[in-house]
Amino acid sequence: MKKVILTAVLALGSIAAFAQKPSPSLLNPTNHTLVLIDYESQMAFPVTSISVDQLRNNAALVAGASKIFNVPTVVTTVAEESFSGPVFPEVQEFYPKATSNYIDRTTMNSWEDVNAYKAIVGKGKKTLVMGGLWTSVCIVGPVLSAINDGYTVYVITDASGDVSKEAHEMAVNRMVQAGAHPITSLQYLLELQRDWARGATYKAVTDLVVKYGGAYGIGVQYSRAVIKH
Repeated sequence: MKKVILTAVLALGSIAAFAQKPSPSLLNPTNHTLVLIDYESQMAFPVTSISVDQLRNNAALVAGASKIFNVPTVVTTVAEESFSGPVFPEVQEFYPKATSNYIDRTTMNSWEDVNAYKAIVGKGKKTLVMGGLWTSVCIVGPVLSAINDGYTVYVITDASGDVSKEAHEMAVNRMVQAGAHPITSLQYLLELQRDWARGATYKAVTDLVVKYGGAYGIGVQYSRAVIKH
């Protein structure tokens, strides 16, 4: 009987331990590189798949999340000075041009640019997270190329945009069919935090949400002011 009880206890202990192990497909601060692609004025002008103000907020959530959690991050632009213009202020807030080594390209596919490719693969992570403009061109290109080279790739769909809703959706479908994993900007932030008991990043995360998290941010502001949470 004692042997049976001991076996049962060990089995329950094993189940409990297993239940606490997160999926390896979940993102964490150390298992991926973030690539922010072409968040520039000219690239945003024709975007209609998402409102530009929402796109800017979502880009800020992503950039802010990567800064809070010290995620290896590459910021790349296309024809910044001759055509596409400056990077969104919401990205520069966390990754100022003067100190962030933006990589400017002529290629629409970052994977085909020597400097961008070296910067991305040089981070040493086999999982990549990408977002930017436009979904059907400058996101599809590196996503499909990276998958072909054996990388696991996540695409932040609501931090990407295109000239039409159809163009964006077809691009996302194409990438998913090739093996990419779609996620959203707030999902990215919360997946990195994962546990509200992680006090080292709690305030920075909730501050970011208050500033750029829309209705959710208003809720956090309310809880701080009214219920003192």
